[in-house]
Amino acid sequence: MAKLPSVPTGDDLPIVVIAGRPNVGKSTLFNRLVGRRQALVADTPGVTRDRKEAEAVVRGRRVRLIDTAGLEEAAPDTLYGRMRASSESAVAQADLVVFCIDARAGITPADEHFAAWIRRQGRPVLLVANKAEGRQGAAAAMEAFALGLGTPLAISAEHGEGLSELMGEIADRMPPEAPPEPVEPVEYGEDGEELDVRPPGPLRLAIVGRPNAGKSTLLNRLLGEERMITGPEPGLTRDSVTVLLHDEQGPIQLVDTAGLRRRARVEDGLEKMSTSATIEALKMAEVVVLALDATLGVHEQDLQIARLIEREGRCCVLALNKWDAVEDRIATRQAISDRIETSLAQMRGIPVVSFSALTGANVHKLLPVVRRAHEVWNKRIPTGALNRWFEMMLERHSPPLVSGRRLKLRYMTQAKARPPTFILFGTRAELLPEDYQRYLVNGLREEFDLPGTPIRLLLRGTRNPYAEGASS
Repeated sequence: MAKLPSVPTGDDLPIVVIAGRPNVGKSTLFNRLVGRRQALVADTPGVTRDRKEAEAVVRGRRVRLIDTAGLEEAAPDTLYGRMRASSESAVAQADLVVFCIDARAGITPADEHFAAWIRRQGRPVLLVANKAEGRQGAAAAMEAFALGLGTPLAISAEHGEGLSELMGEIADRMPPEAPPEPVEPVEYGEDGEELDVRPPGPLRLAIVGRPNAGKSTLLNRLLGEERMITGPEPGLTRDSVTVLLHDEQGPIQLVDTAGLRRRARVEDGLEKMSTSATIEALKMAEVVVLALDATLGVHEQDLQIARLIEREGRCCVLALNKWDAVEDRIATRQAISDRIETSLAQMRGIPVVSFSALTGANVHKLLPVVRRAHEVWNKRIPTGALNRWFEMMLERHSPPLVSGRRLKLRYMTQAKARPPTFILFGTRAELLPEDYQRYLVNGLREEFDLPGTPIRLLLRGTRNPYAEGASS
């Protein structure tokens, strides 16, 4: 079997951390280096709360780039204290720290304080004076010499000035790159096709829900570290944050998202961007964990999120968090199940896991259920078995009359998986009533064990060439 060259994973790449006080343009620089708008950017200070990670290619070198929250002096038990602790954790593992200041604002006491702190960490540092547009900006950047972090590099992340030189400096300061493993000759199968032995990509899993449902606490529990900032304040997470988790069955790309509120209550521009980022993460996911606060039951907004998941064709796992705080668990579970069965008929059989992310009780049950839901979402049914079932369904209940004429349904085939999508062929099949379509979809779900996943049924009519008005 041919051996493909090894590719560094996110864990193997050198780490470049962008740090500095709030509102110096760290996230704008992060987006520039990554090459896409991945981190939220606004004029409001302190937009970034959780550190954001992404792979970037800098002068041919692949690096793990980390955007951090602004460094601020605050008590450890406050929100800003927890944000600073997260940034300090990122700096501690950095191969290079890009320390940013605002050239237009000049050197502030906060810059001096955190520059001194950075020097004590013993990590390689590259000093960057951002917002240094034009000659005046470049001259102002020279004030940064006083920080004692070496020669400042004048750039403007917003306008793209000085980025080429910055990328060159980053690449030059990276540790030596390990030589690639030798590539053996490619092997071919019996049919002459090249064998693809590359491992599959990570399962893409998004965690969504209303604010304060415990999404970030759940992600921290799954990772086994305080990766996301958590606390009693609702709406702490503002941006979608992606991290990689490895378990016994392979890698999982986890995405923690901002809480989704009713559209009428989303007024702030920053929250609108957060909501857009959450919906985009949902669309890119394969499996979506819908986190609910079990003490509050199923809210109408939870159902709206579930319908959005179904509409996007993603499989869903319902996560009942804070289960340890539920007093009557039997009645609560029954009430939630009844509400789901009544309001989400199109996702009948949706898997449900109850746990406490705070204590860790039963959290280990979640990922096996996620992988099972992923298998169902990817399931393919042989055409022969599908049509034997289809004939039985037609015998059990004949297609209805439409305009006084009975529809002639001929056969079915599965067009694709992810989600399972079937095409029904027949004369005037496109006129099939919705209740008969539900009859077939429910039968598919029961016969072929497709619980919880969206099922698509496409109708394809066959035209009678002798019908009135048909072209010759």
